[in-house]
Amino acid sequence: MGVDLGNRAQAYIDRYLPGSGPGIAALATYRLSWDEQFCRRVAMYFEHAPPLSWDARLAERYARFKRENLRQYRMIVDSGIAVRPWLGTGQPYGGSAQLRQSVRADSVLYVYLTTTAHGPGPAAGDHPMLEPSGVVVDGVEFRHNDLFRAVHDIFGHVLSRSGFGPRGEFMAAFCHLGMYSAAVHPVVFTEHVAQICWYFYGPRAHEGRYPLQKVFEFPPDYLDRFRNLFTPPSREPGRDTS
Repeated sequence: MGVDLGNRAQAYIDRYLPGSGPGIAALATYRLSWDEQFCRRVAMYFEHAPPLSWDARLAERYARFKRENLRQYRMIVDSGIAVRPWLGTGQPYGGSAQLRQSVRADSVLYVYLTTTAHGPGPAAGDHPMLEPSGVVVDGVEFRHNDLFRAVHDIFGHVLSRSGFGPRGEFMAAFCHLGMYSAAVHPVVFTEHVAQICWYFYGPRAHEGRYPLQKVFEFPPDYLDRFRNLFTPPSREPGRDTS
């Protein structure tokens, strides 16, 4: 792959989020202080949260989230990386290492489609991420959730070299947050971090199933605690991204 993802991601930040914080390369060097009890608290809050708690503010957060995902997707494609729907059996990649190797070798990212694997929603048509995005590839129209999966894989896993386990997903989410405006950080937390916690540490973790796709906002202290799990290397060397 002839694309320097780090430079492209930083150029994106400099254009759309100037002065927003550490550069994308710096975020990938932060150390994660793992807190399993926090994961369990997040999982239980998600478990007991209402399926749908929708208001004008959250609607605007989701609308902005979708716009920013689409903008990141277009940047990926404009960089020369093809994003295609996975139409084969099973999942497209056996692990994060295979994902990174495949994308870097072939400049193609296959998206595991939302229509193939996705938790149930609160009601038909009620989840904003299930709406069609208008992006059609290989005869398949991506849902907005598909675009999020694509940009998360590229900027969360390929760029930061983070794994698919809970620690790796936390690191991927932390790094990718640097490419989003602060207004949509609560959405990223609910859509990704909270669902990872529920999947690995929730009451049905032994079932290996996708969680119910809820639409609500966590109290701000949960997102604050998530951010505080990460420290720059100048303060504490080393990091765990397993």
